[in-house]
This record gives sequence, C-alpha cells and structure tokens, in this order.
Amino acid sequence: MARIDLPPRPRILVIALRRLGDVLLTTPLIASLRRAWPDATIDALVFADTAGILNGNPDINTVVAMPAQRTWRQSLKLAAQLWRGYDLAISTQSGDRPTFFALVAGRRRVALVDRTFNGRLKQRLLDRSLIYEPGMHRVEEMLRLADTLGIERVPRMVAPRARASEAAPTGDYAVIHAAPMFRYKQWTASGWRDLAAVLGARGMTVVATGGPSPDERAYLDDVWNGAAVTRLDGKLDWAQLSGLLAGACVYIGPDTSMTHLAAASGCPTIALYGPTDPRLWGPWPAEGLEPMWAATGKIQRRGNVALVQHAFPCTPCQLEGCERRLQSYSACLDSLTAGQVIDALDQLLRSKR
Repeated sequence: MARIDLPPRPRILVIALRRLGDVLLTTPLIASLRRAWPDATIDALVFADTAGILNGNPDINTVVAMPAQRTWRQSLKLAAQLWRGYDLAISTQSGDRPTFFALVAGRRRVALVDRTFNGRLKQRLLDRSLIYEPGMHRVEEMLRLADTLGIERVPRMVAPRARASEAAPTGDYAVIHAAPMFRYKQWTASGWRDLAAVLGARGMTVVATGGPSPDERAYLDDVWNGAAVTRLDGKLDWAQLSGLLAGACVYIGPDTSMTHLAAASGCPTIALYGPTDPRLWGPWPAEGLEPMWAATGKIQRRGNVALVQHAFPCTPCQLEGCERRLQSYSACLDSLTAGQVIDALDQLLRSKR
C-alpha cells in the first residue's frame, strides 16, 4: 500500500485505551511511525493507570493520560482539547471510544474495524482502515497497521527506560512476579514457594515483585508466607522494574504485563500460561517472534523466552477460567508442576551460557 501522505514534521496521535500489557504491545507500531517520520511529534493517548509503561520511550513525545472511569463531561472536554490537533490519528482498537477519539483528533484517521455493520459505517469516516482478524497476535496486528499506513515495520517492543533502584540486590538474583491481574491466571502458591526454594538453593536471591494494591499485597503475603524472598512488591515504578530485569539471571511470571516487559527487555523469561492463547497474547521476545507460538506445548522456546503450559484438550480456551469468571480457578494452571517450570528454567539458562 502506498505511504499515507502527511505534511513535513507531522503531528501523530496513537490511541491505545487498553490494559498495561496491551499498551506495551503497541510500541512496535509507534517505533515504526518514528522510523518513517523521524521529525514527527508522536503522542500516545492511554488510560492514566497504563501511562507508566511508556515512560522514557524514545519514540514518544508526550503521553496523554485519561482516567479509565470518567464522565461524559470529561470525555467531551478531552475531545475538545484534541479537536483536529493532529495530522494523523490512529486507533489501535476497533471499539467505539478509541475510534471516536481518532475521528475527533486527526485530520487523517486510521483505525482497526470489525466486520459488523457498525464497523462498515466507521470505514466511511476513516481515510484507511484495517479489518480485525480473529486469531492474530496483538503485535502482528500492530505491524499490519504499519502496513496499512504504507510504512516499514519495526517488529520490536520498546520497554520503559531502565532506572536503577537502591532496593535491587547485588550478586545473582531471580525475579518472580506471582500476581496477575485476575485470579484465573494465577499459578499455585505451593508452586511458587517450591520454585523459590530451588532458586535459593542454587545461590540466587529471589526478588518478588508485584503491584501496590491491598488485594495484591494480601495475595502475595499468602504466597510468600515463610519463603526466603526479598519482597519489592509495590515499591518500584516501571522504570525501576526495567532496571531490575536488566540485572536478573532469570524472570518467572504468569500471563501479565510484567512478563511482557521481561520478554521485551531481553531478560531470560519463563512465562506460565493457562487459558490464554499464546498465539494471540504470548510474550514477544526481544529479538522478535519467529516462528509464532503454538497453541500448546509443554515447553516452547523462542529467543529469550520459554513458555510453559500444562495442556488439557480444552487448552487454551481463551475463557476466564474453568468457571468463566475473573475469580475462577484454571485447572490447567493448577496442574502445572514446579518440576516442569524448573525444567524450563534449566533449558533456558543452559542455552544462555
């Protein structure tokens, strides 16, 4: 497709109103835009609680943060502030809200759209559009948006700029992030404690990370009860977490934004997956993902990432656990053993020697 026509030194807005990991997976598109228009002003419109994942991103001039829960008055005020302020506005989602902001903000507008009647109506208002295709990895979807713009792909994620923290340990250490956002993505507390014990026996300090919310801290209190770990949950921002990962021997975590960050940073990463389909949402290694993740595999290796699953015939179901709700258990994760995770650890670290 021919490159979209923009004026010299264009102003570009990228809209990503999703969760933390989703916003991080948008950075290959932003990197592609920066390579195509090195003199552009590139801003990102995101929810306020995800803005930190873009801190220090060299491809972005300004992060425009909006509250995830807001009134119509707040939305209209933001729309007025954005009105035709950009030469190009890109919605990375097919939803009504991000498309609305692209239509408001850009003189030229590009967006993902679905195959519904509503999606066809949106296409009439857009300069270019990309049809959402189910079953495609989020990063590949972002790179297809680059194709739609007629620009070269840059298939790498950009992590927050690393900043050292005085809380980081010296010597060899492993980072474990045991708490995903939702219950149905959790591994077992006993599995995490067994894994920490093995890492400690191998001479590594085990650093436990996590968010600051009271519920998450309470969950981690239970997980790490009696375990020999250094608790840094709630104490580090995203830049400091990037710095922590830069010095780690290995990172282990479930399907969560921290795992995507670890993979993107180049840290040897072990990702524990259950209901989530890795073909859609698997970690994107630092050097790119080739070939794509398979739907299932006991241990899959791609670059600096090992993805571990205990697959049942229904895995990956792409549902919210066995009870179809956010607080559900997931039998495929509950059945994953510490031994399988340790096997992945041995394979990954052996290949890095």
